[in-house]
Amino acid sequence: MEEQAKEVIARAKADRVSFISLQFTDLFGTVKNVTIPVNRLATALEHGVNFDGSSIEGFARICESDMILRPDCSTYSVLPWTAEHERTARLICDVYDTEGRPFVGDPRYILKRALAQAREMGFQYHTGPEVEFFLFKIDGKPSPVPQDVGSYFDFSPRDLASQVRNQIALDLQAMGIEVEATHHEVAPGQHEVDFHYNDALVSADAVVTLRYTIKAVAQSQGLYATFMPKPLFGVNGSGMHTHQSLCTLDGRNAFYDPTDPYQLSRIAYNFIAGQMAHARALAAIVAPTVNSYKRLVPGYEAPVYICWGRINRSALIRIPAPPPGLAENSARCELRCPDPSANPYLAFAAMLVTGLDGIRRGLMPPPPVEENVYEFDSLQLHSHEIASLPGTLEEALQELERDQVIAEALGEHTFRRYLEVKRLEWDEYRVQVTPWELERYLASL
Repeated sequence: MEEQAKEVIARAKADRVSFISLQFTDLFGTVKNVTIPVNRLATALEHGVNFDGSSIEGFARICESDMILRPDCSTYSVLPWTAEHERTARLICDVYDTEGRPFVGDPRYILKRALAQAREMGFQYHTGPEVEFFLFKIDGKPSPVPQDVGSYFDFSPRDLASQVRNQIALDLQAMGIEVEATHHEVAPGQHEVDFHYNDALVSADAVVTLRYTIKAVAQSQGLYATFMPKPLFGVNGSGMHTHQSLCTLDGRNAFYDPTDPYQLSRIAYNFIAGQMAHARALAAIVAPTVNSYKRLVPGYEAPVYICWGRINRSALIRIPAPPPGLAENSARCELRCPDPSANPYLAFAAMLVTGLDGIRRGLMPPPPVEENVYEFDSLQLHSHEIASLPGTLEEALQELERDQVIAEALGEHTFRRYLEVKRLEWDEYRVQVTPWELERYLASL
C-alpha cells in the first residue's frame, strides 16, 4: 500500500474516526456520498468502492452503470459537527469505470483535464472564489425570511448570524480550508465567506465543502442557508465572484507586467479577451439555473454587460487593485458572473479553457470601461461595442450549444447531457403560471 494511503489510515486511527464519508458530485454539483465503517478504509483505498452510476444525475446509462469511487488521500478531513461516538471523516473521490479509466462524465475529472491542458501550455491555474449565501428563518419549513436586517460589512457582535459565520470559519479551518474573511453582504440576511487563493482543483473541492458546511452550521442554529442566486426580489442576489490568475510552472505570476498601466501582461489580456469572447456561452455553466438570470440584471452589482475595467463593479471582468508592494503576486482578474449554484468543477474548467483559447488565438480585449455601464443607453453601449450576457437560461443554452471550446472541455457525454437536462429545466419553468401573472392578468383580462 502506498505511503499516502498508510498515512490516511494512521490519521483516521489517531482521530478516533468510526466512519468514512466517500464523496463526489453529480453533474450539477450536488454532493453524493457513501459511508463505510473505518475498518473498510484500507480496502477502499486499495481497490475503490463500487456504485451504480446510472442512478446519478448526468452519469451513465443503466446498461453501463457499474462505476468505482477512488478516494483522493489529500482530501482527508474530519467532519467537525459529527458526534464523538460516530466521528466521521470525509474523502473526496474520483470516479472510474470498471476498466480502470477515469469516467469522462466525472466533473472533477473534467476540471483535471482542463488543468492538464494549461500545464501543456506551461501554466497553473489558480482561483479564489467569494461565495455569497442567505440565512433564512425556519418557520416549520424554510421560507425566504431573512434572519437579520443588516447590510454590507455591518458589525453585530451578539447577532446570531455573526456567531454562525464564526462557526463556519472554525469548522472550515478544522477541515484544512484557510478562511481569509467572513462578513455580512449588502442584502438583509446575506453573507459571504472568502478563502485562500489556491490551485483550481483545491478551490473547487473547497467550494463543495463550504456549501454543505454552511448548511450544517446554519441548521444547528435553527436557520436555513441557501445558495439560490436570487431568492428575494428587489435586493442583491448571491454571486460567486472568482479571482483568477495563471502561474508559470516555476511559480511566477504570468499575469504580471510592471510596465503596463494595469500591471497586466499580454498573457493576462489574452486570457481576459478569451473569457469575454465566450462569455455568453460561459454563462450557461457559471450561472446555470433559471433563477441565475433574475440576479444578472442591472442595478444590483451583478454584471450584465460584457466589458472589463479596474474600479468598475458593473463590468463582467474587474481588475482588483493590488495591495501596496504585492503587485507581482496579486495580478489577477475577477470574473463576476458566476453564482454559487454552479458546479465549481465545471465552472472553473469552462472558465479556464475559454481563457486559454484567448491565449492560443492571441485575442486582445477592447479598451477598459471605467464608467457605470448600467447608466449607458443603447447608443453608448453600441459605441463602446459592449454586448450583453444572456437574459435567460434558454438564451445561454443556445449560445452554449454553438461553443466548441466549452463543448470539447466538457466532453461529448457531459456536454449533451448538460444541455438536455437544462433544457428540461427551462421548459418546466416556462410553462408555469406564476403568482405575478395571476395578480397582473386574472382580474383585468
